[in-house]
Amino acid sequence: MNAEKLYGRLVTWPKAIAPPLPCQTLPAFKQGVCQRCGQKERARLANNGFYCLKCLNMGRIATNDCLLTIPEPNLFQAKSHLRWNGQLTKQQEQVSQDLMESYNRRENRLVWAVTGAGKTEMLFPLIDYALRGKGRVAILTPRVDVVLELAPRLEAAFDCPIQVLYGQHGSQYQYSQLVLATTHQALRFYRAFDLLIIDEVDAFPFRGDAALSYAVLRAQKIRASVVYLTATPTADLKRLVTQKKLAQSYLPQRFHQGLLPQIQVKRVGNWRKHPPKKLLTSVQLWANQQNPFLIFVPRVKDLVRVFDYLQRFQTLKGTTVHASDPDRAEKVHDLRSGAYRYLVTTTILERGVTLPALEVVILGADDSVFSTAALVQIAGRVGRSKEHPDGLVLALVQEPTLKLWAARQQIADLNNRAKQVAGVPTDCLEGDEN
Repeated sequence: MNAEKLYGRLVTWPKAIAPPLPCQTLPAFKQGVCQRCGQKERARLANNGFYCLKCLNMGRIATNDCLLTIPEPNLFQAKSHLRWNGQLTKQQEQVSQDLMESYNRRENRLVWAVTGAGKTEMLFPLIDYALRGKGRVAILTPRVDVVLELAPRLEAAFDCPIQVLYGQHGSQYQYSQLVLATTHQALRFYRAFDLLIIDEVDAFPFRGDAALSYAVLRAQKIRASVVYLTATPTADLKRLVTQKKLAQSYLPQRFHQGLLPQIQVKRVGNWRKHPPKKLLTSVQLWANQQNPFLIFVPRVKDLVRVFDYLQRFQTLKGTTVHASDPDRAEKVHDLRSGAYRYLVTTTILERGVTLPALEVVILGADDSVFSTAALVQIAGRVGRSKEHPDGLVLALVQEPTLKLWAARQQIADLNNRAKQVAGVPTDCLEGDEN
């Protein structure tokens, strides 16, 4: 085993076998608590030992194991790797400066920015600043879809090797200064990162998962800076800001200065029995305009039903996608490339999909599966390009819900604040709920 494989990493190793090279040995369990994930979910072994159930998907860790690591040495060149030459807006530049100041102080910061604000580009100067100082940087996100979208953007922006880690991704782990991964991959790191960026911090599965929170805490160095990115911060994050335990940068304005599209709520009958006329009218319009679109449904069992009646109505090429779909990444890629004109999807695509001129329908938006945050995130898929700064977000319901009202109100508040930043009157936003 090469020493680089252990720099800032946690590698499970049998206690009965001597480590392959000089390294630090950590216990696998302390007082019954797994030292990889910090949890106590255990299953018994035949030898009266036990193994951890909580992080089993990362490989079994048992009482007859230990953990190997070598302290992160930061064996990197102090040089710039940024080749992105784009221009930040004045508001983006301010957030970027805030982030670099927080990094210098090794403090944590929340970036609350509307979807389409250009959060990724705002990070580029910060990431390069850390790299130039020989810091090791990780960008973590709960969703594989977001990793797959960010990877080519980072590879285009930086000329250093980028380690991309997610699920059963087949590439061999290589020691690298810049890491892009799902939050689960933090379980494999220990005191590794000087800068840790957590994108979509409010999203499942990171939100509410004690093991992932523990892993992120252990993956950062003792003196590190953590950046939390979100368009829909949790109550806990807001509370930390109010208590002055977490610094905050706030950006309600999209990078192209346009507003977040308001959700248009329309009442329909039982859409599971009959395709709503309002849906078919919108699909026909988008077919004529050659716009891509997403149709969100509450349940996996709804996918085929909706896809079938769309196929009877239109000959556009599309398909269905959900969290457990093994071809999920390929289908999203085909939508981006134009091979598909639309996807019928569950909430799995509420984040991580950016296409120009995209339109959205939320069928059954009154279903309990659609949280306020999810509805705002879905609305944020629309109008993300300068050439197409608006579009339709159509919610079809039998009865409007409080969550829908709250999502519309949040969008209205964000847009009014964006208008204030731009110095224009904050009139009420249009939006019929009939």
